[in-house]
Amino acid sequence: MKKIFTAILSVLAVCSCNMDITPKNIVSDDDMMGSPKGMSIYMATLYSHMPFEDFKYMAAWGFNFNGWLGTLGIDGCGEAMNRDDVFRTFQGEDNPFWSNAFELIHDANHLIESLPSYKSNFTDAEYDFFMGQGYFVRAYVFYQMARRFGGIPLVTHTIAYPNSSDKLEVPRSSEEETWDRICEDFDTAVSLLPATSLQSGLPNKYAALAFKAEAMLYAGSVAKYNETVTSSGLTGVGSKTGVRVMGFSKETYHEAYVRYFSEAYKAAREVMESGRYSLYKKKWAAGDKEAMYQNMVDMFSDLSSPENIFVKEYLYPSLTHGLDAYSSPFIFRDPLCSGSCPSLDFVELFDGFDRYANGTIRVTDGDDNTRGHYLMFDSTMDFFKNAEPRLRAYVILPGDMFRNQEIEIRAGVYTGGTPVSPLWSDYSWSRATLNFYQNLPQYTGTPKTLYLSPRAQSGQEIVTLDDNTQMTAAGANGPFYDVKDNEANLSGFYLRKYLNPDPNYIRGEGKSAQPFILMRYADVLLAAAEAGVELSIEGVASPVEGDNMLDVATKAINDIRERAGADLLTGGLSGDEASRDQVRRERRKELAFEHKSKWDIRRWRVQHAEGRDGFWGEKRDASRFGNGESYRLHGLYPFYSTAAKKYFFDANFQMAREMELKYTPKDYYFEIPPSEVAKSPVIDQQPNR
Repeated sequence: MKKIFTAILSVLAVCSCNMDITPKNIVSDDDMMGSPKGMSIYMATLYSHMPFEDFKYMAAWGFNFNGWLGTLGIDGCGEAMNRDDVFRTFQGEDNPFWSNAFELIHDANHLIESLPSYKSNFTDAEYDFFMGQGYFVRAYVFYQMARRFGGIPLVTHTIAYPNSSDKLEVPRSSEEETWDRICEDFDTAVSLLPATSLQSGLPNKYAALAFKAEAMLYAGSVAKYNETVTSSGLTGVGSKTGVRVMGFSKETYHEAYVRYFSEAYKAAREVMESGRYSLYKKKWAAGDKEAMYQNMVDMFSDLSSPENIFVKEYLYPSLTHGLDAYSSPFIFRDPLCSGSCPSLDFVELFDGFDRYANGTIRVTDGDDNTRGHYLMFDSTMDFFKNAEPRLRAYVILPGDMFRNQEIEIRAGVYTGGTPVSPLWSDYSWSRATLNFYQNLPQYTGTPKTLYLSPRAQSGQEIVTLDDNTQMTAAGANGPFYDVKDNEANLSGFYLRKYLNPDPNYIRGEGKSAQPFILMRYADVLLAAAEAGVELSIEGVASPVEGDNMLDVATKAINDIRERAGADLLTGGLSGDEASRDQVRRERRKELAFEHKSKWDIRRWRVQHAEGRDGFWGEKRDASRFGNGESYRLHGLYPFYSTAAKKYFFDANFQMAREMELKYTPKDYYFEIPPSEVAKSPVIDQQPNR
């Protein structure tokens, strides 16, 4: 579909980008608004410009990005590390979603205001459907802006041109007013949209409800947890207008977050009670880990899934993305690889591992990873044999099969005697830039007992085994310690989620066509669970008559865990922070690599140094991976012992590259583009900038 209408109806840059001006139409309203066919064109154009975070979105380029790098889980959420410089904390987009947002808002407002003149040209169902789309688009765009900027200019009508310049400017509303408007617009969309969409690719009533639940969960969290960030001004008024553009007042924040959590719960429960959606379990079988794993692999490419609520489809060759070309394992690189390498910190969220007292995954027989001797395994996959199948469905583990090939991941070969002592006596933050394996005396000294590989192919070190066979130090996929050529597994893991598993798939730039699930039923269950627990913490009665919120929350989490192959909760959730954290942890696992986690840790206000102990959705020692404003991620690196003829694992900070991330509280709100603030008499910059 040619992108014609937004260009036709784009905002004229006369005074400020927040001006909402109707230009002279090249295509008349009669052509667009006068028939269902014309409105279909209108809708196609609107939705082609929607700020959906999918394969074609990365913070480093914002929504103007064309998706050529094809990476997931790298925007400061800790899920994965990346070979490129785009691996960084989510402090703001290089192309902030501001000007383009108002173009979309204009088109939505034009629809809402103009379509009533043509109502007689539509059936009642068609008219309501298209009007509902207008309100959905406006609500969604406002939502995307609000979670970036807080209070925004609530442009809810088209502004005629010519007009006086003062009427062309709309100041930022308060953050509370903004979230209230988002709720109201979603409610209007819900009231108009049918249960079944009249047009493929456009949301129905339940999609609007699901996104409302997500938005209200964000609003409730900000209202509540902004107050916990005491080290900076996350609540403040604009200098030009005196409006509270960030945060909530002390007088209203409690009532506000109770209201928003209630709205989130009601919206999620309406989707659940509809009976139209369910968790994907086409290949699932109780007690069968292989079936559970395969079930969760298949669900992300099955467009007939009963779990799908709203999906962005791709089609080869006209509409494609580049995930497989840039995020596959090294042996499938085309032209690059390792776009998303999941972190050990993320893997540690999953059930099925022996652990030390501090909760980290056990790699030695001692009290921590500096004591005792390494545990030995016949194969690398034996280390993960008890892990929940969901992990294997999301992450390519060292030694697992993918596209009918074994994904050999190895950091090195150790030729010294057994048992093998920990390679380092100190794995703390202070040693993070020093504890590279190539710095060990076992590698640099004589006799040499550790073999590594700086690069693939000719850069590989070779070890001759007792049977005179040869083994490359780092295997087919690395990690390689010298990644100047950007070719390395960085963490000991590769992304599996969303990758095309077909061994006959022909890889290349712009050849991937997997759909991206923007909203699925698991997200709705998790929203209901989180909102229910948050309301229970406050001692608030259920906003849905007859509901026991904690029973609903417990069942929702257990349904997800059962499908994932994880152990069910041994007891019901309670109205306390421990239960809240259980729900958060489940979100971190289930929704990983779906552009959800970076927003969760922002709304929970746990990305800055003082709150980072809750970064993973559970209480952890933040000093293990953080030092003040900065933090790093860990990998899990397999080594082969020639003496034992077995593998051992070392848990260390990321190999080879010094990827230090930094985050301060002011970054919970993005900076308004300075050029927009400078040219507008009413647009306030963030008070903490």
